[in-house]
Amino acid sequence: MKAAGIPKAHPLLDTADRLTLLEVAPDDDKARQRFDFHLNMLRDAASRVPELGTLAQALADPAVLQEVQAALTAAGAKPNENVTFQIGDDFPIEAEPVHAWWREFHVTIKPAAGGDEMRCFITGQLAVPAPTHDTKIKGLASVGGRGMGDVVVGFDKDAFESYGLQQSANAACSEEAAAEYCSGLNHLIAAHSHRLAGGLVAHWYRDRVADVDDAMAWLYEGASDDDEVNAQRQARELLEAIHAGRRPDLGDNRYYAITLSGNSGRVVMRDWMEGRFEDLVCNIATWFDDLEIVHRAGGDTAHPPKFLAVLGATVRQLDDLVPPLIAAMWRAAVRNEPIPRSSLAQALLRVRADIIDDQPANHARMGLLKAYHLRKARQKGGEVMSDLKPYLNDEHPSAAYHCGRLMAVLAGLQHAALGDVGAGVVQRYYAAASTTPALVLGRLTRTAQFHINKLDGGLAYWYEGKLAGIWARLRDAVPRTLDLEDQSLFALGYYQQLADLRTKKSDTETSQEGNENG
Repeated sequence: MKAAGIPKAHPLLDTADRLTLLEVAPDDDKARQRFDFHLNMLRDAASRVPELGTLAQALADPAVLQEVQAALTAAGAKPNENVTFQIGDDFPIEAEPVHAWWREFHVTIKPAAGGDEMRCFITGQLAVPAPTHDTKIKGLASVGGRGMGDVVVGFDKDAFESYGLQQSANAACSEEAAAEYCSGLNHLIAAHSHRLAGGLVAHWYRDRVADVDDAMAWLYEGASDDDEVNAQRQARELLEAIHAGRRPDLGDNRYYAITLSGNSGRVVMRDWMEGRFEDLVCNIATWFDDLEIVHRAGGDTAHPPKFLAVLGATVRQLDDLVPPLIAAMWRAAVRNEPIPRSSLAQALLRVRADIIDDQPANHARMGLLKAYHLRKARQKGGEVMSDLKPYLNDEHPSAAYHCGRLMAVLAGLQHAALGDVGAGVVQRYYAAASTTPALVLGRLTRTAQFHINKLDGGLAYWYEGKLAGIWARLRDAVPRTLDLEDQSLFALGYYQQLADLRTKKSDTETSQEGNENG
């Protein structure tokens, strides 16, 4: 634009005064030179797109140019507003032949001050490095970036430079390559990215993937309430199709994902992942399988949770999440890595608060406890911990799990005998029972006999049998204390037993209604 001091205008996209002489004074020679430069560029581009030669001829006609200016004025256009041209139903600036012409023309441009060629970091070709990468990366304002945009490559301080190199020569990149990586990254952020608390994850694939098969997007979507979008089912079906050879187009594909944020006007790349598309689908299917948990009301399992819901299960609000934990959880989902122990601890605190405050259980939170144990066992090798399932497992080997079950049955018994008593056995004893069960559960079981005496024969007999069955599993092995992982198993046993009780109650009521109607 500035080489040799000749006034220039960008072809096909520039301000209205440069491309159409809108509101330009007749004696403004510099503006006229810019306009003539633009016409010459259009004539040169006509070698690829003949219609541009017709456009140049029309604009060179004073009568036609006056009509264009009148139309722009009527539309309220300002001289400093950008304009482009439309020919028929098409915009030439979007045409690939125009892009090809521009690429050929662009490589012929030499910087006014000259410069030595260097090896471009991106293409590997020799090129005169662009002194600055002028295109800004937009879309990071919500994750620490600036509204006006941020830079990937910048050397605006002496401390960033070395070996006597100036500006972006410290990371040599041709002007064309710089424009292309900025354009590509801006497109990814705009069209293929999702915010994860303090970061933004952009992803793409080596070969084109239809939106319906975008496995990475399933993590964000989870499932809608009406089950129209079920990420778990989609992952299983697509994985089966790949294994059966029905989707050879996806079998050899690869995925790429980058986590970005902004800091002081610069783009921060926090994480990078890549791998086989098939592995990605398998890992996402495993993620949802590990999180699968029975619905708190009993019956079916809960809908697959969105990734943000799983993150939110560990904190009071999303703003409390810290970047290292977000990155670790993201890798756990995409790479099938273990769930951090810190996530288990935070989720368990929230579970205990929900139970004591008599709040509805959070499905993502309970699923996270289950997933932690499954992945820990899988990491050790050998058999997967198949004893831990989405639903209640009466044969589970953990004493802590059965202690949680016992607490749930005692709570159900109290409610059956006395109804809603406000601060019941759970509110008063859950915290102590989940950490020191041997000191609490035996005493609660003995006092439960008073509640059984208030029930009718059939229900009393059922509760007696339920308590006896759990104690038969425990025998004399009630733990004195429970560590963090055992406390999470206690919580899972409590939750799954409650869901099972609600399922049995629903089945009983349905059966009674059927008998009455019959």
